[in-house]
Amino acid sequence: MIKLHDEEEGGGEPVRGLPQALPEGEKLLWQGSPGTLAFAIHAFHIRFVLAYFVLATSWRLANLESAGATGLEMTRVAINSGIGAAAGIGLLVLIAWAMARATVYSVTSRRVVLRYGVAIRKYVNLPFDQIASADMRRYGRKKGDIVLSLGSTGGLGYMRLWPHVRPLRINHPQPMFRGLTDVEAAARTLATAITAHAPNRVTQTSVAASARSTLTVPGFVASAT
Repeated sequence: MIKLHDEEEGGGEPVRGLPQALPEGEKLLWQGSPGTLAFAIHAFHIRFVLAYFVLATSWRLANLESAGATGLEMTRVAINSGIGAAAGIGLLVLIAWAMARATVYSVTSRRVVLRYGVAIRKYVNLPFDQIASADMRRYGRKKGDIVLSLGSTGGLGYMRLWPHVRPLRINHPQPMFRGLTDVEAAARTLATAITAHAPNRVTQTSVAASARSTLTVPGFVASAT
């Protein structure tokens, strides 16, 4: 059953990233956290923020030039815009760093657990039987995300999961491992764990031409794209 749990930051953890000690027979197989830069780029979209500042500054400088502004005035505007852009992007990177540092993604022999939250820790427990599909998305050599589709959301809300959720899937939220620095290792561990947990549900195929590997079963698909 999908479970949600909140815990005050000072409450402590019996096992890092988990709200409770593992039951007998369950093993912790993998843990990871988002990379700060990948998290900032793909969750907080700092490239779009930078593009906004560049376009806004260019538009303002063009207007100043057409109005006959001096080079000194235009330089002052460019410097002030640069300072504003640096401050805004720096703040987003700082928030991304704090959130990434507070996040731990875990794969055990029976479930996936997401721990996140800077002030108050939040935990989302996703048993393998509730995971309908898992998709690995790479950007760069090793970085990427893992998207988990659920048979039932179990009361999970989009805003409760953000930013560890697939963008724009508001009505049927899909939890994510975001900004992993070695996404293939996480995907391999998850696929192996689910195969061991339910061997009759899973078959594996590979498509070398598109560098895509897929786990397919009735009700379960895990792929790398």
